[in-house]
Amino acid sequence: MDSEKLPEFHRADESIDHIEEAAGKFPGLRRAHARGNCYEGIFKPNGRAALFTDAPHLQSEEVSVIVRFSNSSSNPNHSDGLTPPKGMAVQFALPNNQITNLVCTTIPLFFARTPETFIEVTKLMSTAKKGLPDIKALQKIAAKFPESKAFFKMIKEIRLPASYAMAQYFSIHAFYFINENGKRQAVKYLWEPDAGLSMYTKKEAAKLLHNYLDEELDQRLSNGPIGFNLNIQLGKENDPTDDPTVVWPGDRQQITIGHLAIHRKMDKCPEDLFFDPTVVPRGIECSEDPILHFRHHAYAVSYDRRLKNK
Repeated sequence: MDSEKLPEFHRADESIDHIEEAAGKFPGLRRAHARGNCYEGIFKPNGRAALFTDAPHLQSEEVSVIVRFSNSSSNPNHSDGLTPPKGMAVQFALPNNQITNLVCTTIPLFFARTPETFIEVTKLMSTAKKGLPDIKALQKIAAKFPESKAFFKMIKEIRLPASYAMAQYFSIHAFYFINENGKRQAVKYLWEPDAGLSMYTKKEAAKLLHNYLDEELDQRLSNGPIGFNLNIQLGKENDPTDDPTVVWPGDRQQITIGHLAIHRKMDKCPEDLFFDPTVVPRGIECSEDPILHFRHHAYAVSYDRRLKNK
């Protein structure tokens, strides 16, 4: 049967299978960003988002959060120095035991525009050696899917953060803020570190410890909290909201809407912690981006396998 006619969760199942073929199978772990640690913190909105949305965590009251910093590889044994993108996932605690998630990474775009492309790319990646795509595999992907060229060019050039606390994190996907009058505003998110930016070259990072980022953050937190400003980039009418392979122009207005302070490392991440990026509260809507919606199904497959220790 044609994969396009299969239900979304079947296609998500297929994509996770290809990821396992590429990076190996690690029961009980996430199928992407397998190695990471969780931290507790407080998010304080400054009220500037209230013009655009009535989302409860973006008004005036501070909320508790769980933050997970992670290496991007599906293989937990890969060194921090070998996999350039890093992840920052934040779960906000809302009233009435509700939550919302914001999932970001240190690279501002994605390699696939549609679920079909994502599956085809993961098929090609399954030919990789030891879970790390070789140059020939990447060339095949870029030749077959031109929209992926910008991503792989950025991967090749990206420098690695000296600290999880000294990197920018991008939402990749667009969302809509809706205010109390029903007006919609397209936005993308950006976490900006209080400590400023500091990067290693890949060559420098390859010489560091396997988990240098975890150790550095442990040391940094022993001296006090770390922090980030949460910014939104305001999209204009012609800025694409359905294509995560495209970065919006850098001159788009940015507004700081709150501050995150991370206070301590958790002993371990809760077993049922699940950062579905499509879980949004009133006042926020997911964009038309098909990859964003596909992630809902792919994350569910990964979560199910993780809890069943598969």
